[in-house]
Amino acid sequence: MSDRTSSLVARAGVLDPAALEAASRQADDPAWMRERREAAWAAAMRLPHPAEIWPEEWRRTDTSALDLAAVGLATAPTGVPPDTAAVVGPDERAGLLVAAGGRATVEADGALGARGVIFSDLAGAVAAHPELVREHFLRIVPEVDRHRFRALHAALWTGGVFLYVPAGVEVALPLVAHTWLGAAGGAVFPHTLVVAGPGSRVTLVDLLASAEGTTRQVATAVAELVVQEGAQVRYVAIRDWATPMWEVGSLVRARVGRDAAVHTLVVGLGGGVLKVDVESYLDGPGASSEMLGLYFAADGQHMDFHTLQEHAAPHTTSDLLYKGAVRDTAKTVFAGLIRVHWGAQKTNAFQSNRNLILSEGARADSIPKLEIMANDLRCTHGSATSRLHEDHIFYLMSRGLTRAQAVRMIVGGFFAEVFDRIPAQRLRAYLQARIADKMS
Repeated sequence: MSDRTSSLVARAGVLDPAALEAASRQADDPAWMRERREAAWAAAMRLPHPAEIWPEEWRRTDTSALDLAAVGLATAPTGVPPDTAAVVGPDERAGLLVAAGGRATVEADGALGARGVIFSDLAGAVAAHPELVREHFLRIVPEVDRHRFRALHAALWTGGVFLYVPAGVEVALPLVAHTWLGAAGGAVFPHTLVVAGPGSRVTLVDLLASAEGTTRQVATAVAELVVQEGAQVRYVAIRDWATPMWEVGSLVRARVGRDAAVHTLVVGLGGGVLKVDVESYLDGPGASSEMLGLYFAADGQHMDFHTLQEHAAPHTTSDLLYKGAVRDTAKTVFAGLIRVHWGAQKTNAFQSNRNLILSEGARADSIPKLEIMANDLRCTHGSATSRLHEDHIFYLMSRGLTRAQAVRMIVGGFFAEVFDRIPAQRLRAYLQARIADKMS
């Protein structure tokens, strides 16, 4: 990073035009990317808060205390991030990308490149593979020019991940990306772009985390999953931010082609405020989507997940299971929509949300919805929210467990249905350990 860029970062809030200059210089943009940033910046400056455009989607999440003008763009070095071995060990992954302060390092199996796989930071991919990135970047993200946070993301993205898998190539071990924000705070806009060619297979674990501090942290993250005909993509997104983080306006969206499959797991563990949309758009006959979610809110945290299962073609299948626990004065929101287009006959769509309230003062809202335009299909949706049963706790305590051990066992059993669908053993163990930490 040049001295001039560093000085721009030091004084540029995310609503300051100097932030646009700093992000563009950091990524060393070509002309076409610079034009896209400038168009997105113009949109962000004229747009109101998304709550004014989509009041129902935002009324349960209050972001009035978030002053974007006072938050600087985090593109300066932010310290050394923690090791990711606890999530996916070196012997269990095919590559690791670490992004911190707008800089990225990549370690990958050399055989991947020989097979045509590209695993890179996004800025590096823009320079090395411009036509490929240009074809897909922000192409499946709706409302960029109407959603202020996503317009800011399109203007100010830095770092990010680009993963391309050619047709017919299978990457047996997961690839891991780790975005890290240090205690100095600031705003990050990580962008993940996955393009899976026809008949390919790949798994990406995307970990977003930050260090504790007193300075406000802000993030708007976007992940685009382009799953072409017959491909299979598994995408794991873990939010393990520190308390000062407010992540708002984020999106995970998959576009799934004919006979292709996408499996997403979105995990909410850390951060003061999380508001994330997770969407699958089933674009070809035979396309399928599995959407898993796991979240645990405590100590005043607020987590809001909106999901969309969109069936645009016949003979498509989607299965959603989101489970959450909430304690202390924390609050969670789940709003899920199944939308079936005209002509999308023979659709099978399933949606289930379950919440467990662990203490007085905690709250979980659940809003399942259907929007059906076809008449030959099978769709089910439902939600349930319950509190801990004292009879269950008493039974376990009568077998020699302490109350804390009994509660942990009940919560572990509650989440087991999601854990059982995670194929990576070390990842399962990591998530179980993090949930145990939140209960201590």
